[in-house]
Amino acid sequence: MISKAADIIRKASHVTAFTGAGISVESGIPPFRGKDGLWSKYDPTFLDIGYFRRNPEKSWRLIKEIFYDFFGSAEPNRGHIALAEMEKSGFIKAVITQNIDNLHQKAGSMRVYELHGTSRTLTCTSCQGTFEATGIDMGQLPPRCPSCGGILKPDFVFFGEPLPHFDYSHAIEEANVADVFLVIGTTGEIMPASTIPHIAKRNGATIIEVNPEGSSYQSAITDILLKGKAGEILPALLKVLIDEGPEGSG
Repeated sequence: MISKAADIIRKASHVTAFTGAGISVESGIPPFRGKDGLWSKYDPTFLDIGYFRRNPEKSWRLIKEIFYDFFGSAEPNRGHIALAEMEKSGFIKAVITQNIDNLHQKAGSMRVYELHGTSRTLTCTSCQGTFEATGIDMGQLPPRCPSCGGILKPDFVFFGEPLPHFDYSHAIEEANVADVFLVIGTTGEIMPASTIPHIAKRNGATIIEVNPEGSSYQSAITDILLKGKAGEILPALLKVLIDEGPEGSG
């Protein structure tokens, strides 16, 4: 099946990758949902935008613990690195991700659309200034804006917030033009992000899914299922692609 998927990718003119929490699990980042997910241990209310505005200090205690103390030490795994190499080698055009961990960029991916924002930067709720999280003192919570002293908020999407317009609109554009969608490590449950592979399918794209478990896509739109972990399947797929070389323009 990997050889068959590689053949389809080689012949394609525009391949887009679409990733979910599953690709980062191998980097030590748990998914939000499921029996071992974050929401089985934490009340997700702390990421509600209304709660954050009313209780920024309480919200920030968990934000710092989960997204900066714990996730901040995560490194890209072989799956992230293989995707970056596929882009570098011209096999894929872009990565659309539901993840906020910045691991695709750390691995070397250049064209990444982050549907749910990023933990990499913080924006001031008062003056709207934006700052790299690594340069902000989080010793006292909530962290404050270096320019005006306002409360800083992570640039990932909270419950009750819209998706970032730039990234979402470009993700839709990718779904409109891609002739292959490589769907990796997502259950397909999170709206509206989960609709994007369906848009690609309606526009004629072949859906190649990499997943060790089930997803809502498998009974609906998936054409080829590569069952296994992204850190195992993607390097194997990359090897076949490189050994046999590109056939189309993609």
